[in-house]
Amino acid sequence: MIAISGEWVLPGWGGAALAYFLSHVWLLVVAFQIWMLVDAIRRGEWVWAVLIFLFSGLTALFYFFLVYRAAPRQALGFELPGAADRRRIKELQDQIHHLDKAYHHAQLADIYLHQSKLDLAETHYRAALEREPDDGDTRAHLGRCLLSRHKAAEARPLLAQVVADKPDHDYGYTMMALAEALGELGDAEGALAVWEHVVENHSYARARIKLAELLLARNQTERARRELEQVVADDAHAPAFHRRQERAWVRQAKQMLWRLNR
Repeated sequence: MIAISGEWVLPGWGGAALAYFLSHVWLLVVAFQIWMLVDAIRRGEWVWAVLIFLFSGLTALFYFFLVYRAAPRQALGFELPGAADRRRIKELQDQIHHLDKAYHHAQLADIYLHQSKLDLAETHYRAALEREPDDGDTRAHLGRCLLSRHKAAEARPLLAQVVADKPDHDYGYTMMALAEALGELGDAEGALAVWEHVVENHSYARARIKLAELLLARNQTERARRELEQVVADDAHAPAFHRRQERAWVRQAKQMLWRLNR
């Protein structure tokens, strides 16, 4: 680099050319930073997301090597967020057009449910059930979709039937959805019984917190405290991926314990 009129420029580069080059480099840095920010949000890496948002592209570079590349991936190389889902949606839409099978409707509904496109998810779950009325997975997932749409009265019989046939369906998630539905419908007794069954067989922080809330409503403070303390104790010995998944619930348990201990 040489100094011309007090400014540093690369040999052979005019001021306009250098400005043009630097503007494109800056755009690439910003694009990379946005890519890493979106990835951090999708993974629930909230601390990293805040740091990437507030600071320079160097933070995004650290995230790329420490988190993004360290995580297991199905494919190598750059891919825009949601690209795999869009490809799979197109495949399933084509298969539905040609074959119209229950499995394809259910698979498409699962993707829409994950994307929180609840109306589309409900439509395809119902289409799947029309073709295979006895499929337990579809019944359970439709029940959870309806619950997310605040249709607890419609969700309850679907979830209850699946739980009656297979109590541990979806590793207890269907039973937790049933407990949520009962709670929304004002059946506190039924919800309490279901949450108790869940915590007897699983260590989900969400289940213990929901149970603790119902116990506190009945002034059973010590039982509630034990459930909340168990959430914190389980978190201390959980693997890293599990701690990330349960982070919000553990934080809520600590807040509830703080209020109880004041």
